[in-house]
Amino acid sequence: MALKLGDYKTEVHNDWCPGCGDFGIVNAIQMALSEMQIPRHQAAIFSGIGCSGKTSHFINVYGVHTLHGRVLTFAQGAKIANPDMTIIAAGGDGDGLGIGVGHFIAAGRRNLDLTYIIFNNGVYGLTKGQASPTLRLGEKTKSLPSPNTNYNVNPIGLAITSGFTFIARGYAYDVRHLKDLIIAAVRHKGLAFLDVLQPCPTYNDINTRDWYSGMDGMTESQKQHSRIYKLEDTGYDPVVHYDSETEFNEKLTQALIKSLEWDTKIPTGVFYKNEIISQYENRIIDKIPNYLENPPAAQVVSSNNKPTTDISKILDSMSV
Repeated sequence: MALKLGDYKTEVHNDWCPGCGDFGIVNAIQMALSEMQIPRHQAAIFSGIGCSGKTSHFINVYGVHTLHGRVLTFAQGAKIANPDMTIIAAGGDGDGLGIGVGHFIAAGRRNLDLTYIIFNNGVYGLTKGQASPTLRLGEKTKSLPSPNTNYNVNPIGLAITSGFTFIARGYAYDVRHLKDLIIAAVRHKGLAFLDVLQPCPTYNDINTRDWYSGMDGMTESQKQHSRIYKLEDTGYDPVVHYDSETEFNEKLTQALIKSLEWDTKIPTGVFYKNEIISQYENRIIDKIPNYLENPPAAQVVSSNNKPTTDISKILDSMSV
């Protein structure tokens, strides 16, 4: 029996502010899971702390509400334990690029097959609008007593240099396009990162819905066009087609250049896609050949209060 969109929704009351971009992101995740027909018992959502932390409460699959900045560690542990699960990690820009930035970089080195979505609004919305790592230098949102004194993190650029093999950007108010990007990220064989731009109507009075749509802060001649445009509409090719260091570098370079576009033109879509680099699961197989047939989640660890798991091979591999 086919699962409907409503099957991926919970009855948990949602108290996000009216107009928050979080609604569009959660809707897009639900739509993506429904379109892919992923069984609810074979998917799990991990979320961090902040407004976006409630994401795992609103999607009717397995959900884990984790610690501030640690969402990727929990998500990676689950994927390693049960490689058959579809794992989506979700968190805010402060959660993932502030306290969690070390885990962001470390995850890129591993290339596990999971998807990480960052809700990017430039502020710490839950704690009353302090500047997040993505707010630009010199900008002053309504709750800041003075302009931001720190240079901003470039999420796309950081993902490029950290080793993510699928890197994309979406916009929370373009739900259908975002849904397509989430599907592409989940189907990607490797670690996928999706930076989602989202207005915070309560605390970020700079990057508003009108600002993204080009109706605020532009000249009259510029207002006919939205700031947001889609890379796929320009003939941009993000895919690494050959196992060549030259092509790797060319694709990474073009993605980095595109990630620097801002202000009057902001690209969305897939910046980089590389399925040639080995997944972490395959690297584990090199050490534990039967890993996929007998992953940790499928093992019986005890019987009659006695351990049944044989870890002698692991201990042997660690001996010096």
